[in-house]
Amino acid sequence: MASRLLRGAGALAVQALRACGPARVAARSMATGGGVPTDEEQATGLEREIMNAAKDNMDPYNVLAPKAAPGTKEEPNLVPSITDKRIVGCVCEEDNSAVIWFWLHKGETQRCPNCGTHYKLVPQQFSH
Repeated sequence: MASRLLRGAGALAVQALRACGPARVAARSMATGGGVPTDEEQATGLEREIMNAAKDNMDPYNVLAPKAAPGTKEEPNLVPSITDKRIVGCVCEEDNSAVIWFWLHKGETQRCPNCGTHYKLVPQQFSH
């Protein structure tokens, strides 16, 4: 008896929705409101601040990868540091899985002991 009542109520609901037409049916999908929001639209807090700064070519929290230089003695890769030394990891070949770690000290350019790429330590100040 109860199952007949539930089936009857469901059938009445379907008939009512069909009578209203497809425009009246409540759609619950993200596509109806303009699609899936982009990363910029849904970013908040620190993530939004970093994304806005990246649009202006700024990196206030040093989260972006540094710009690569040729790595020659005349144009070394610049490594920012707030101290007089910093440890650097060099992946000498593109498909290599080993990282060569070495200390980089303030002053002259230094070479990776494995591949010979040059690095130079530059002073870095906090932006805030």
